[in-house]
Amino acid sequence: MSVRWLVVGIGDITTKRVLPAILDEPRSTLCGIVTRTPAKAERYRVPAWTSFDQALHEAAPDAVYIATPVSMHAPQTIAALHAGKHVLCEKPVALDYAQAVTMRDAQIATGQLLGIAYYRRTYPKLLRARQLLAEGAIGRPVFAEINCHSWTPPEDRGWLIDPAMSGGGPLYDIGSHRIDVLNFLFGKPARVCGQVSNVVHQLAVEDSATVMIEYECGVRGVVDVRWHSRVDRDDFRIIGTEGDMVLTPLNSPRLQHPGGEESWPTHRNLHFPCVANFVDAVEGLSTVAAPIEEAVVTDWVTEQVLNSHFPR
Repeated sequence: MSVRWLVVGIGDITTKRVLPAILDEPRSTLCGIVTRTPAKAERYRVPAWTSFDQALHEAAPDAVYIATPVSMHAPQTIAALHAGKHVLCEKPVALDYAQAVTMRDAQIATGQLLGIAYYRRTYPKLLRARQLLAEGAIGRPVFAEINCHSWTPPEDRGWLIDPAMSGGGPLYDIGSHRIDVLNFLFGKPARVCGQVSNVVHQLAVEDSATVMIEYECGVRGVVDVRWHSRVDRDDFRIIGTEGDMVLTPLNSPRLQHPGGEESWPTHRNLHFPCVANFVDAVEGLSTVAAPIEEAVVTDWVTEQVLNSHFPR
């Protein structure tokens, strides 16, 4: 079986990771690209369209990878699902929780697969951490802190600082990944509060966000994301009643716990396991790593933060 992919959007992540992953995945075929600039698609030697609706009809894909700005996720995903296509969509799910729910409802109505590209769920290190937590390696987990600090996005990703296109700043961009990591490990959030602010950059979106999540299992999680640090940070630590688990940097193979230190390297292309998992799901061999019914929870958390924060 070969899964025919239509890729929508040809920006930074698409060219560096998504398209190489589809081209390398042996059960996948790239059947077309949707882009405002067809010349960008020429090197892939597949048909290119500027019209999403036309491409859905003419490319005859089995699956659609949506890598457009967040503002387009909901309408494009819903259109693809109702056209009988499976969808793998970039994160975050949508501009807000209400939009995310419309995507979930469309998936339920059509019965097609809908996954969100929270690719860290496929990290061997994160899967191993979840196993160790279940085995009681640090006793009962009670606190988790996960931080990601960097500078503002490069100019070629300028849409990220336009709230009409992105929804928000680091809370949406890098924060959504880390909120999803906590949800993946600890389950359903019960209560959320937080603050967004502009400390260094006066942008139309926040340049920093701090989120506190109380999980039903009793874990308290804190996510801190910033776009005003010249020093990159990618920290993650989980504290339990019997010890700590250190996953810093999150994007490294290193996993330290009371039983020792382990190394769990990722695939050289971080999106490849995400694409391969989705193809497995299409073939009925697995479930989607980040199904829409779980991914919408991150949008719910984000909305609670925006509803609860206080201005500087």
